[in-house]
Amino acid sequence: MSLPKVRKHYFLGMAVNYSSGGWLRHLCTVGRRKDCNALTRFLSRKYKGKAMLCKNGRSALTLALKAYFEPGDEVLVNGFTCYAVYEAVKAAGLKPVFVDIDRESLNFTAELAADAMTGRLEVVRDNGSEIASEPRNDGRERSGPRDDRSRIRGIIIQNTLGNPVDIKAIEAFAREHDLTIIEDLAHCAGVRYPDRREVGTVGAATVLSFGKDKSIDTVSGGALILRDPCKHEIKAPSLRPKLSDHLRARFYPMFGAMSRSLTYIGLGGALMRCLVQIHWVEKSADNRLDLKRRPSKFEARLALKQLQELRKNGEPALREFYYVHNRDKVLKELQKEGYYFGGFWYEKPVSPSRYYRKVHFPESECPNAVYAAEHIVNLPNYYTRRDLLRARQIIKNHLEEGKDGAN
Repeated sequence: MSLPKVRKHYFLGMAVNYSSGGWLRHLCTVGRRKDCNALTRFLSRKYKGKAMLCKNGRSALTLALKAYFEPGDEVLVNGFTCYAVYEAVKAAGLKPVFVDIDRESLNFTAELAADAMTGRLEVVRDNGSEIASEPRNDGRERSGPRDDRSRIRGIIIQNTLGNPVDIKAIEAFAREHDLTIIEDLAHCAGVRYPDRREVGTVGAATVLSFGKDKSIDTVSGGALILRDPCKHEIKAPSLRPKLSDHLRARFYPMFGAMSRSLTYIGLGGALMRCLVQIHWVEKSADNRLDLKRRPSKFEARLALKQLQELRKNGEPALREFYYVHNRDKVLKELQKEGYYFGGFWYEKPVSPSRYYRKVHFPESECPNAVYAAEHIVNLPNYYTRRDLLRARQIIKNHLEEGKDGAN
């Protein structure tokens, strides 16, 4: 079978999604207050809770954590994630406990969560007195006895790249340890768990991100739905977005389309770098947390339309992923064929790499997450299968000893 001729693509969020007319519809969409109200009502009905709109996903997650936990509490977090999750946990005054992942799903399992939990606990007598400490998961002895049992209070589920966790096992684990579940739907809106329940309908709270390249993508924005009674009262963000944020969200698809077109003459990347430098384009990881501001009204209208479309489109996975033994070589071969896939998730266990040192990630305790970050290549699903035929062929020539990892 002859392979299709691939046109060059400059991959950066909506640079692909909005290449033929979509950017113009985005630019001209008019939003009103009633669109924000309609989105809030839709989310409240769909996820059966109190919904509020937020500036971005990390702001929504911060509010969720503030609602259900006390400062100083610890929460279990996927060991293969983005800096926005870490930032939200810290902004809420909590401490993240990273859990290693299963390589096939990119999520932690109940067993891995239990291992991480054990790694935080000391052996305690029935009367509460401390005795000799257990060894850590990596074999090193602890510095001294300590009982952290009461500090691990929650667990954040993210269903990485749209791959759902075994929710029944996670629920049983959470009940056993009295943990509050927060569901992060940035990757997985519309997906169903193996038991057929829809993601976002299980935990105490549901968080959505409408940022670039998420399952609901309006460039920025987010939402929070609170289902269980909260420990602390949370006020819904009410301030309008800053003008600079509004304009960046409005014009980004147009800039993306321009960048993609200029890639044919080698200038697409230069344009995007210039726009980032003058702050007309903002990288997703740099979108600042703000607990008082809501998204733009036109973004609420776009988000509602996309959420309604999920009913028609089934169960989308955000990305298709593979493990390769020499990723740099694979990316170069892909680029020669016109595929610019250097913007994959994730190049570090907590991405992007420019923030990685701030996290102090426990690499020795999360070897699968480290492996995934070093070997993963993933493909955006908004290309057609025909467009990606040549890309898959290149990738499969470099698979890591039979571990294709494709979902």
